[in-house]
Amino acid sequence: MSELKLRKVGNSLTMTVPVHVAERMKVREGDSVYLTEVPGDGYRITPHDPELVKQLKVMDDVMSRYPNTLKALSE
Repeated sequence: MSELKLRKVGNSLTMTVPVHVAERMKVREGDSVYLTEVPGDGYRITPHDPELVKQLKVMDDVMSRYPNTLKALSE
């Protein structure tokens, strides 16, 4: 477990992430991370946009079900 510190910046709070956590998440200064709610009053911070992941799964499903149609449309 790693402790994150909250600091006031203007009218917002910022979290300071330890370097070893940022390295493990493969993020660096200026990158975006996403905060999502999880069951049980918790939150998850991830470098992956969960909505984009969901959309890509839908796209993969469509591509696997209709490969011939997509090929014809691309010609």
